[in-house]
Amino acid sequence: MEARVGALGAQDESRASSRVIELGARASAQSGHVALSAEQVSKSFAGVKALHNVDFDLCPGEVHALMGENGAGKSTLMKILAGVHTSYDGVIQVEGQAVLFAGVRAAEEAGVAIIHQELNLVPELSVADNIFLGREPLIAGLLIDRRRMVKAAGRLLARLGVRLDAESRVADLRVGEQQLVEIAKALSLDARILIMDEPTSALSSSECETLFKIVRQLAAEGVAIVYTSHRIEEVLELADRVTVLRDGRRVVTAPIGELSRGAIIAAMVGRDMAASDRGAAAADGTVILSVKDLTLDTLSPHGWRRMLHGVSFELRRGEILGIGGLLGSGRTEILESIFGVARGWRGGTIAIDGEIADINAPADAYRLGLALVSEDRKERGLHLAASICDNIALPSIGALSQFGLRAFARERALAREMVGRLSVRCTGIGQAAAALSGGNQQKVVIGKWLATEPRILLLDEPTRGIDIGAKQEIYRLIFDLAAKGLGIIVVTSEMPELLLLSDRILVMCEGRQTGLLTRESATQEAVMRLAAPGMATWSQEEA
Repeated sequence: MEARVGALGAQDESRASSRVIELGARASAQSGHVALSAEQVSKSFAGVKALHNVDFDLCPGEVHALMGENGAGKSTLMKILAGVHTSYDGVIQVEGQAVLFAGVRAAEEAGVAIIHQELNLVPELSVADNIFLGREPLIAGLLIDRRRMVKAAGRLLARLGVRLDAESRVADLRVGEQQLVEIAKALSLDARILIMDEPTSALSSSECETLFKIVRQLAAEGVAIVYTSHRIEEVLELADRVTVLRDGRRVVTAPIGELSRGAIIAAMVGRDMAASDRGAAAADGTVILSVKDLTLDTLSPHGWRRMLHGVSFELRRGEILGIGGLLGSGRTEILESIFGVARGWRGGTIAIDGEIADINAPADAYRLGLALVSEDRKERGLHLAASICDNIALPSIGALSQFGLRAFARERALAREMVGRLSVRCTGIGQAAAALSGGNQQKVVIGKWLATEPRILLLDEPTRGIDIGAKQEIYRLIFDLAAKGLGIIVVTSEMPELLLLSDRILVMCEGRQTGLLTRESATQEAVMRLAAPGMATWSQEEA
């Protein structure tokens, strides 16, 4: 597997090298003109220093990547630049003029807009309402011109290549679609300086490519872009320069052509990261889960819609089965159908250890030894206000209880065991989940389900929005669990991750399975060929 990781890294570095001339020409054209700068910026929270005298500058037409592990200070710096944090030490300049934004609106009026990683939308309002919230076009200065607003929202969505109804309710959209609405909202501001915080964390490969085209187009138009991402492949493809923060300090700023993938990782974590080692596979050919002719119909504002069309596959003990495909291909719906949380009517059969399983609710799945780590940890995976202990113990409260009463000592012992096993960085099991970094929150979600001792683990985007160090830890955990005989299904939008983790890959397109690839036959080209829209009629043999 190390050779496989090395090959992926080599492809990234080769791709980056091929762009050096192009990036250098673009950067040279903009040299000498700074759109935004931060000088000796420091910021503390409750006595804890989040930023230490950080310098940062951004040129018009430049894509400047800001990288670092969770807790490195990236979000704090971006929020200062965008007017979210108004109290700090140091100087911020826009177009050579010192500024002190009173808030986000003041920053937007100065031409600075931010796309937050955490969605900042009103679920009950429409897409158009969210894009123009607080800036609605008016008729005679009194009434909202909804027709003009919907048309303008439609143009922005079309610019993004998104097929969404501008009048759809945001609450009815999937996470990835909501992220695209956030991007359209930022583009509507017509900003000269755009700060993008993990904009692709919920997007599929195809949508990422669409976004990359938009980023390049905006840069070509002179827009200055701060781009943060935990996906190093994106940075190598998009960025002109890279600044790495570690522990609140600037470690390095350099043109992309001067930094290899390994150098970026080493700067972020302060050490070389060894590739995760899969070790000996435990798959013995024993089928632990069998899915046959799985269908799913859901009710939308336009009537019933078939989301899954007769999907069939098997999962073996000790196997990691990846599910690939574009957003909306049915990947998440497969996991939700198996676990009993899919909304709508489900058909087909699910068998566990050869026995037909009647799963109509998560409680049924739990009793049968299944666990689901959902794609949105903050909405569906965690109670953010609750403690680490309460979150980890929640699915196991019944099993831990004595005489119908909660066994708090057992719950605390279980929480300590999981925190230690997964190396969760926290002040203690009583710490609120909301206070943890993204990677540690994800470990708590995984830990609460591992505490149930499942036989089948369903992982939906297990590393979304977490840094490279935490990703490596989760990869090792997944490999370790498979080696111990768990059957694991992984849905991920990150192609390198899909290829790295999977023993086999089930590819989905428009609710239909279009191929089943072995580790030996799985390549990025093979997966994308099967996942491309309009190719759902391809036969399995063509895989």
